[in-house]
Amino acid sequence: MTALPVGASRPRRAPLGRLLRSELRWVFRRPRTLVGIGLLGLAPIVIGVATLFVTSGVTGDPEQGPPITALGGSALTLPVISLSMLLLFLLPLVASIAAADAIAGESASGTLRGLLVAPVGRLRLLAVKMVGVMAVITAAVLVITVVAVVTGLILHGTSGLVTLSGTTLSLGESLGRVTVTVGWVLLQLWAVAAIALAVSACTEHPLVVLSTVIGGLIVIGILGSLPVLDWLQPFLLSDNWTAGADVLRDPVYTGDMGTSALRALCYLVIGYSLAVARMATKDS
Repeated sequence: MTALPVGASRPRRAPLGRLLRSELRWVFRRPRTLVGIGLLGLAPIVIGVATLFVTSGVTGDPEQGPPITALGGSALTLPVISLSMLLLFLLPLVASIAAADAIAGESASGTLRGLLVAPVGRLRLLAVKMVGVMAVITAAVLVITVVAVVTGLILHGTSGLVTLSGTTLSLGESLGRVTVTVGWVLLQLWAVAAIALAVSACTEHPLVVLSTVIGGLIVIGILGSLPVLDWLQPFLLSDNWTAGADVLRDPVYTGDMGTSALRALCYLVIGYSLAVARMATKDS
């Protein structure tokens, strides 16, 4: 180890709290982040109003299935349906964009080089970036949930949640099930973000991250639809992404949700570990 000159002191590391505050201010000051979250907040309103018209007979069909019927007469079914629908494409896109901006975006703009040579520590820097990405995802999911709950209460009153089994839950129990859905969706998206962050650490082009992650999810969806590849489905991240609607059953069927949650946790650990390995050897 090279000795420091006499009278010189080692550079002090920036406090972790200050790094986190700086990162959160940076990500939430980006116009595209705010615009993207705002547009996602409009989705539950569109879904709720459109479904209200369908169930009120404007464009409805008396032979429609239980999910639409339940949504039309229940306030707190709307956030569950909204999150389940947006998880299939738009929310993974938000996670991928946030992860692409975190490493590849700053590498392309030249700001990452300054961070790597600063007395911050690469693993601490990666952890701060991951927290920033998770914060964007969490904000998007919470905005969707709050808007969906408010929209549902305005359209249908405090009617709680009508399950697919035909029972009606109290307002408190309905909110509990919405909370479970939020936690489950967040875990799925954090797993996507971890994989995207690993890709982001390997390139200087954000579009490469987007095309890799979104393209990968599309390929996974195709592979999961092929009966001959049934043996592969337990390893596919997006398998059982429709399981969030299982909270609408009474009693709740937790099999698919539990399996997909465990799978997402594995992807989260693997993706973040790959990002750590890459950042540890990344050229400054």
